[in-house]
Amino acid sequence: MTISGVALLSICTLLGVWLGDLLGVALGVKANVGGVGIAMMFLIAARLWLVRRDLLSSGLKAGVEFWGSFYIPIVVAMAAQQNVVAAVEGGPIVIIAGIGSVAVCFAIVALIGRLSGPLETIDEIEAREAEALASPVPAFESGRIG
Repeated sequence: MTISGVALLSICTLLGVWLGDLLGVALGVKANVGGVGIAMMFLIAARLWLVRRDLLSSGLKAGVEFWGSFYIPIVVAMAAQQNVVAAVEGGPIVIIAGIGSVAVCFAIVALIGRLSGPLETIDEIEAREAEALASPVPAFESGRIG
């Protein structure tokens, strides 16, 4: 159900924007502070949660991936519209918010990495794939199956 993936993305976006607005109010900035980034973190966490419970159907995955492919270009376009010079001239809160949001993102990525369990390194994946390719393909002696 592709529409479920779109709904999941929408929920994550609304929660992220709402929390970004709250963060802006808390910091005294009349803007959304990190709402899109927070939404992306919610989407990653929701996807991991669904995968672990085997609830991520192919349709749901397709919906999330479809809109997820638009997400990064949208974030880049939003960032390109920001007036960084004017924001920095506004006071040190911008720099504090920037450093704080990056620190929170690093912490959340580390937390998600620890919660996802042991991961294979790229060397282990390549070794496993090379071993699979090197294993002989079962051959039929008579050419008949059965």
